[in-house]
Amino acid sequence: MPGLTESQSFLGFESPGHGVKVLLAELPGPAYGEVEAAFKALPDSPAIKVKPQSVETPAGTAYYTAEDAVAGTDKVRRYSLIVPGGKAFSGYVAVQIADSEATNFPEDAVRKMLSTVTVRPEVPVAEQIAQMPFDVREMADFKKVRMLAPGAALLLADGNEDTGIEAAPFMVLGLIGSVPEQNDDRARFAQQAAASIPGLREARITSSEPLRIDSQPGYETRLEGISGKDNTPVTVVQWLRFGSSNVALRVIGSTPRDKWAEAFPRFRKVRDGLKPR
Repeated sequence: MPGLTESQSFLGFESPGHGVKVLLAELPGPAYGEVEAAFKALPDSPAIKVKPQSVETPAGTAYYTAEDAVAGTDKVRRYSLIVPGGKAFSGYVAVQIADSEATNFPEDAVRKMLSTVTVRPEVPVAEQIAQMPFDVREMADFKKVRMLAPGAALLLADGNEDTGIEAAPFMVLGLIGSVPEQNDDRARFAQQAAASIPGLREARITSSEPLRIDSQPGYETRLEGISGKDNTPVTVVQWLRFGSSNVALRVIGSTPRDKWAEAFPRFRKVRDGLKPR
């Protein structure tokens, strides 16, 4: 809407005084279908105070709700919209308007804005990487690049959501905070971080040792475990590259065990091509 600019603190838009916020996010793919089914099954009753409404968008029929709420001590108007994004995700838009801004941002204007929501099935790789706090100079022939969290985590994969990314080599690149400064503590931290890798079950650490990565202190930890809906046996490597602050660059590579010999050199190529901005 007029009067909003891109936010510097979250993915979306806001007014200069922060009284209006528009947050953009992704939900799991099935979320849209569940909301659509609930919308169609909802009885037409005056007892229902918050009634979902439909709106046509370039991405298809979307559903949104509008309700009054309180944020801290301030009265606000909140809107929540969900839009189809295909199998991989559902699009989500959350709008919050302070009571003091209600005159400048009426409901008709919000609905008009929501009706313009569109979805890009694929975002250019260069655009995704530009939002990361590091540059990715080597892709090692990975076929799919997908941002898992804006400006925080990036997925490189040979597989896709339909076949399951765990059935082929994939990598997750990101940052991890609250890292210790002492070498002895870093060893423990690296093993704890490796043991908590999402989606990895029955994990067993096979090696963990310090090393230098691009002339900076780092830690390599290798594991074996089970991953994915098909219970694929995998070998996983985690690299932590420590910097001058309490944040480390975290690189995770996972591959089916029978593909480790081919996948590991690719993992190293990507790792060695990462450069902080």
